[in-house]
Amino acid sequence: MALPCHMTVVPDDLEKKWMFLGRGGFGCVYKARHKGLMFDVAIKLLNDDVRCSSSTLVPKEKELSKEVNHMDQASCEYVLRVYGIFEGIPPIDGFSMVKGIVMEYMDRGSLETLLEELSGPPPWPLAFRLAHEVALGMNFLHSRELVHQDLKTSNVLLTDEFHAKLADFGLSRVSNSAINSNRETTGEEGGSYKYMPPEALLNASYIPSRAFDRYSYGIFLWSLFTGKEPYPRAQRDLVENKVGKQGQRPPCDALKQEKVAGLEDLVKLMNSCWDHDPSERPTFKACLEVTEMVFLNHKGNVRGAVDQVLVSLNPDLIRSVPPSIPRQTPEQSGSDDTMDGITERFSTQELDSGSAETMSDKDKAKFVDDNKFTLIEKVTKVMAIVAELGDMIHSELQTDIAVTPKPQEKMRILVGTILRSNVESVTAAFYNALKKHQPGLVKELDG
Repeated sequence: MALPCHMTVVPDDLEKKWMFLGRGGFGCVYKARHKGLMFDVAIKLLNDDVRCSSSTLVPKEKELSKEVNHMDQASCEYVLRVYGIFEGIPPIDGFSMVKGIVMEYMDRGSLETLLEELSGPPPWPLAFRLAHEVALGMNFLHSRELVHQDLKTSNVLLTDEFHAKLADFGLSRVSNSAINSNRETTGEEGGSYKYMPPEALLNASYIPSRAFDRYSYGIFLWSLFTGKEPYPRAQRDLVENKVGKQGQRPPCDALKQEKVAGLEDLVKLMNSCWDHDPSERPTFKACLEVTEMVFLNHKGNVRGAVDQVLVSLNPDLIRSVPPSIPRQTPEQSGSDDTMDGITERFSTQELDSGSAETMSDKDKAKFVDDNKFTLIEKVTKVMAIVAELGDMIHSELQTDIAVTPKPQEKMRILVGTILRSNVESVTAAFYNALKKHQPGLVKELDG
């Protein structure tokens, strides 16, 4: 069976240093830098053989071709991109000539990894965006008459900004039994059976349909909103009995107690998706009517939610500063030259003002917190304030603010991240920079 017409990638196209990312029933995934494209890619190398649903062995090239064809048909913003076919001997011990798929590399990893790193769910606005984007991706697959058959948190990959992309929907169709994910070494079936509908759990000859994915989406939403794995430590036979025969589902009591706009609608959608009757499960187009409404209602807060996650994952985005050193006055300097650095960083107006000097860091932080919404709306010299804060703000965050077009959005990122950091000295430094660059606004709010 001929492979689709794609760019062929050989070992010489890639730098020799490959990084192992994970292992599954299909084989292994590695990260490598493509010399010509000048960015990192992911390479999925298949095992010599892959089992199909009839438990017979099929050539790896046939399965490779199948997955690439599926990825081609599902080429969209919410699905992992395929770049080409790898063929050759990789620079890894134990490999001979092998074929694989060269794909988009997602530096953030999977949603499963994010939930583990956060020890819980992401902030609601980001969770709602992820729920919507996964539904968009699944709707696109179904519009191309593709069934994913392995939708779960480990198969939703994340961009740098935590946008969702579906992965592993090619080989996941090969077998009704779970294709192992990065949990393979635990002895579990990758957790996939926990996302399988009752009709698939109880019928070995079940033929995948779109209703399979709709059920999985319901379990996916529960895991996304709770930050938990469904049925932890439950082996497949227990899930078959409790879920397949007795109709049990993950508990929703805690979610129903959350007072978040739109969550009640999504919990109702979740329950509809995992309905025992496949014909009662809503299509993804119907799901999108709910997810889009909820997402748009919270869209304005997504940027702050992303920043909150970034700070949670990397507290060094906001750096503490040492106690302030008394500023040198002209009388102490001895010459005008020694004042150059000081006049660059602090305005004469601030040096002459008693309020900034007499206010404590706590009072300055309270001022910023009390007036945060007005500051977001009215501050225009955001980049000047960012420059003033210097290395107190991590370069990644500075870049993020710089590329954001509107001043209000820039300020929303800056103020939100500073306040969430709970570093009083940084908030006080922000106040000082604000007083320097927009003294009229500070005076207006202080009065």
